[in-house]
Amino acid sequence: MTLILSNEEISQLLSIEDVLDALEEVYKDLHAGRAVTRRRSDTLVPAHHDGEEAIYGFKTMDGVAPSQGFSAVRLNSDIVTWPVIEGSLRRVKIPAAPNNRWVGLVLLFSTKNGEPLAIMPDGVVQRMRVGATNGLGVKYMARENAKTVGILGSGWQAGTQLMATCAVRDIEMIKCFSPNPTNRLNFTQEMTETLGVEMMAVNSAKEAVSGVDIVLCATNSIEKVYVEGWLRPGVHVSSIKMPEIEEAALKKCDRVGLHFGQQRPDTVTATGLEPPDRRSGKGWDVNRTFNYDACPKLPQMIAGEVKGRKTDDEITCFINDMGLGLQFAVTAGVAYKKAIKAGVGHELPTDWFTENVHP
Repeated sequence: MTLILSNEEISQLLSIEDVLDALEEVYKDLHAGRAVTRRRSDTLVPAHHDGEEAIYGFKTMDGVAPSQGFSAVRLNSDIVTWPVIEGSLRRVKIPAAPNNRWVGLVLLFSTKNGEPLAIMPDGVVQRMRVGATNGLGVKYMARENAKTVGILGSGWQAGTQLMATCAVRDIEMIKCFSPNPTNRLNFTQEMTETLGVEMMAVNSAKEAVSGVDIVLCATNSIEKVYVEGWLRPGVHVSSIKMPEIEEAALKKCDRVGLHFGQQRPDTVTATGLEPPDRRSGKGWDVNRTFNYDACPKLPQMIAGEVKGRKTDDEITCFINDMGLGLQFAVTAGVAYKKAIKAGVGHELPTDWFTENVHP
């Protein structure tokens, strides 16, 4: 049988500790060449939403984790816009599907016999794998005695950034800033209850990052949100995407680590289409004079080939430059195993998704 899972079911099954542990092990396989991943692929054409210009994007990424017994493909069918919000250019996906919903799926397969094991939405899996990736960056690059955090952002990704950081460090205090006062207050209250850590909303980005041991950037901005002047000895700065930290700050860091170094997706666009996050100086094209190729990668750090931090005084930075299809094989695989054990989900005949003719 092929298992169908919902985001609600997955959120009850997965803990950030589960994902941290599973990814850490599989990154060793990736570094050794035993696990494989394919670069993300984006296919873009012009679109419209409510009379406004937009872009339709079809995105895929996949990977294989033989030690776990899983492979997976993650796909998204998106309507994307780039509004200016609070003075910053943002990348915003529109819930344009029926009933105001987004479209993202993970298809999970067995590496033992090829069968389709599960189909699930990508939302919670996506959120958990990003949080765990940056959490591993904190584990290998932040000071071991780090106790305070400043976070920029209060959206969907910000919560798991804090969960993962608190899982790998003994955090005692968190400050949060995002441009919308209501959002940051609600987020602060929610995460205080979730984490059991003292947390406060503050009125500026500079105030949020001042005096803390770890800075987490977790926004949907395609422009910088963290600048050189805020750096200080011993701090670790973490970013979920490349544009969030300005280039001058990167150059001032003693050590900058990348997730895997792919930096940008393979992109195919309709003739004449130039998305805002592909333009010079924005999105994937930001900070292009910085030598990313010289940066240590997370799998290298986990394998012990390089150190993410050598002294407490070093300024370190981790950039989650781009996600990996392998993360979905691992994270969806964990969700699947826990769902089977708990008897959660809806089963459909596997014959519906297989065939008796040679493909």
